[in-house]
Amino acid sequence: MEKLYQKHREQADFLFVYIQEAHPSDGWQVDDNEKDKVVFPDPTTWNERRQRAQECVTRLGITMPCVVDTMDNKVDTLYAAWPERIFVIDREGKIVYAGGQGPFGFKPTEAKKALKQGLRKSRQ
Repeated sequence: MEKLYQKHREQADFLFVYIQEAHPSDGWQVDDNEKDKVVFPDPTTWNERRQRAQECVTRLGITMPCVVDTMDNKVDTLYAAWPERIFVIDREGKIVYAGGQGPFGFKPTEAKKALKQGLRKSRQ
């Protein structure tokens, strides 16, 4: 997604929304997290979640704007975003692409195609 952002950030708005931890150390943990040393307890305050988001952005080299979901997981709930998901929303606020839930439904190439179609339509 970062490459897509870098290429199209002048034509479209991008937003990375950090939601609840997918695999907290005090919950369902996966071997890859331990191998990559990204093992954190589930944040109990918004400030802790904000700190985890900053660590995520830094570690992954994300340069697109990032916001942090509220502790009641409002964005996550509205968009069924856990553990990860991609949406393309047109200028009128209509969802034109809703990717499947990750990791298996996380398909940046599909989102790229939807974005490019939307950009072509907006130029017409």
